[in-house]
Amino acid sequence: MITLGLDIGSLTAKGVLLKEGQILVKHLIPVGYNSKKAALLLMDELFEKAKIKQTDVQKTVATGYGRNNIDFADKTVSEIICHGRGIHFLLPEIRTIIDIGGQDSKVIILDDKGNVANFVMNDKCAAGTGRFLDVMARAMETEIQYFGELALRGKNPSKISSVCTVFAESEIISLVAKGENREDITSGIHLSIARRIVSMVKRVGMKPPVAMSGGVALNVGVIDALQKLLETPVITTPLAQYGGALGAALLAEEK
Repeated sequence: MITLGLDIGSLTAKGVLLKEGQILVKHLIPVGYNSKKAALLLMDELFEKAKIKQTDVQKTVATGYGRNNIDFADKTVSEIICHGRGIHFLLPEIRTIIDIGGQDSKVIILDDKGNVANFVMNDKCAAGTGRFLDVMARAMETEIQYFGELALRGKNPSKISSVCTVFAESEIISLVAKGENREDITSGIHLSIARRIVSMVKRVGMKPPVAMSGGVALNVGVIDALQKLLETPVITTPLAQYGGALGAALLAEEK
């Protein structure tokens, strides 16, 4: 049996083809302005990589920010459930999942069977999301893929007091104008987003071990800042960015 999981986020669309409980292929592309068009393009590229046809896929489940636009899916499922299922598959010991998405952030608590026991979500403000990091990276004239590494080189993190992305950007521009060290400012930015996530973790009640799901799990600066504030390891996996899509494919297989 072959199933397809699609995680259509605000910035990237991720897809996983699953065959008998094993990942057949995975792929991601930028979403752009049309999430349905991105999903269709992503499917074409997945089928080409796997050397299969669409008719070979028995079930498709969509999740993520744009899931409701994917009208050709057999079912749509909340990303909370999908990230929980995907990370449990990859890291069965994990009990707390942090997912910093492009438009929202989530902290998910799992039971020992990988079911969602509790969660908290921030979808009201960009300051605790991946969008915040994108905006700050541009303000610091740094490519996003190198932003976390730059933060690790900071020795005295700058204090970023603003809780709004717009005001925080202005604050950072002021720090640059004052001549503060670039690495220290970047380190302060990462600590700023980590503090917002930690406040969510405290609200829901952390249960170790802790892992990250989603694309921001690739940012070593965020991982480092979270570990310092939570005082516990934050585990990652090379497949973290595909956590939601993998979970969707697994749910498609179960159904």
